[in-house]
Amino acid sequence: MSKIKLLSPRLANQIAAGEVVERPASVIKEVLENSLDAGADRLDVDIENGGIKLMRVRDNGKGIDKDDLPLALSRHATSKIYHLDDLEAVGTLGFRGEALASISSVARLTLTSNTGEAGSAWSVKAEGRDMQAEVTPAGHPQGTTVEVRDLFFNTPARRKFLRTEKTEFNRIEDIIKKLAMSRFDVGFSLRHNGRVIHNWRAAQTQIEQERRVAQICGPAFMENAVHINVERTGLKLWGWVALPTFSRSQADLQHFYVNGRAIKDKLVTHAIRQAYQDVLFHGRHPAYVLYLELDPAVVDVNVHPTKHEVRFRDGRVVHDFIFRSLHHALAEVRPDDQLPQGQDFSHSPAPATSGVAAGEFGPQGNMSFQQRAEAPAPANFSIADQAPAYQQLYGRSDNGFASPGSQAAVPSLAELEQNNEEIPPLGYAIAQLKGIYILAENAEGLIVVDMHAAHERITYERMKQAVAEEGLKAQPMLVPETVAVSQKEADCAEHHDELFRSLGFELQRAGPESLLIRQVPVLLNNAKVEQLVRYVLADLVEYGMSQRIDNHINELLATMACHGSVRANRRLTIPEMNALLRDMEATERSGQCNHGRPTWTLQTLDELDKLFLRGQ
Repeated sequence: MSKIKLLSPRLANQIAAGEVVERPASVIKEVLENSLDAGADRLDVDIENGGIKLMRVRDNGKGIDKDDLPLALSRHATSKIYHLDDLEAVGTLGFRGEALASISSVARLTLTSNTGEAGSAWSVKAEGRDMQAEVTPAGHPQGTTVEVRDLFFNTPARRKFLRTEKTEFNRIEDIIKKLAMSRFDVGFSLRHNGRVIHNWRAAQTQIEQERRVAQICGPAFMENAVHINVERTGLKLWGWVALPTFSRSQADLQHFYVNGRAIKDKLVTHAIRQAYQDVLFHGRHPAYVLYLELDPAVVDVNVHPTKHEVRFRDGRVVHDFIFRSLHHALAEVRPDDQLPQGQDFSHSPAPATSGVAAGEFGPQGNMSFQQRAEAPAPANFSIADQAPAYQQLYGRSDNGFASPGSQAAVPSLAELEQNNEEIPPLGYAIAQLKGIYILAENAEGLIVVDMHAAHERITYERMKQAVAEEGLKAQPMLVPETVAVSQKEADCAEHHDELFRSLGFELQRAGPESLLIRQVPVLLNNAKVEQLVRYVLADLVEYGMSQRIDNHINELLATMACHGSVRANRRLTIPEMNALLRDMEATERSGQCNHGRPTWTLQTLDELDKLFLRGQ
């Protein structure tokens, strides 16, 4: 049997580099995070040949003392944590002290720094040998420059796994974009082969932050985004979430930061997905740029080699906070929030100015979760009242015409504008097209409404409100159903007994690995109850909470609303169409039907003029 030997420092660092330094983008990420931890507010990145030939990062941070320069290239040497307690409340992006040692073991690294105190700079080099570093004088302003040349020059096998220059540069660019969105107070510049690719100045105001996000994620994202800022005891969530109508075919526009660190976490993803559950079309993905701020002591960032994953001390509280915050934010979006805010969103060539002045995107207002005073509240009625309500719409009389008094003349938009009266966001109906669409005129142009989809959402929201007010009615099962589960799931069912009762279920433990279902909600008496209970238990074990029962009930209500809403080819009078428009303006999530399809769209006057080449 082979003898056990202590590895040489060079070999140990090359092994560590296998986790830390995967490709040029990994080097840029580690070095930039060190610069941000050093308090830099300006970062300049130079790349040559996709980072394989040269990567240079220059900052204006605090710098490194002369005596600390050789130690900076040693493994497990850091200035960010000293004790075990520090590791349990990490407030910096880096903390392991592995990055520079790993990089210098597979590349030619030069580290030059000036603290600004002694007035002179010092430089240290390492070229993948036995890590013997020599400090020499150098010329450099306050801050640090890290220069990495010939990546993997001493490990040819690893170099073969690198992609093309364009692919490697794109990955570097993605890393810099993520960091640029995590720190608006820092300026970033990126050059590739001597050509300036990006140059972002520090963004202090919300408008400047939105300009940077629009430059990174695209103006279309900001045009369709809602700004949120929610704070609860010890937790704060802020950022931008795209409207459901701006959903994506893939999850390529999802950025989530925890205390400034970009992460991919299944608990967070699940919470956001649940918030969009009621408004997202099947197979589509939401888009968002969100920031969660909380005490570093309640989140563990030391759970993944690349620090892309975190573990929350109380995942259920975090999940519930994210879900409820986004759920309320999306519910509060009304048609007037989706109309252009007096800005030109066209993609025609813009003048020298940028941002709002150039019409890249409109200013975003903070979401208010309070009830709008001007929005009439939907009528309250019970489930029993729903069936006859489905068959009629807005009080038609038996002869098929609107009831007396409902034919009041609607003022024209010109009259309203002359009298300085407010025009409703969806305007006033002017016609019905093919018995399917309502055509309306508002201040911006032409509104087209899918009347079935719109009425379907209104009916659905009213039914959900009725269920919430009346509560879920339960019925005992004639023969209790036995469910075989694991001991962990049985313990979970006992622990969450009150939760199941609030949802209309009564579960009783029949053995170490079995449960009895004694009571179910009336609405779910024909559902596959055993499978539903299993799914709920799996969610509770995984995420600490579950929306499956609520979602299942909502699916049934959505089906009822779909069948009970006004159908195509139903002729509506002008007052009936206007009544539907006013209900849409007062109803939560009225921009999408129950299946996630849009209920209305706007053709502005400028867009109509372009169709007919007016003014050209």
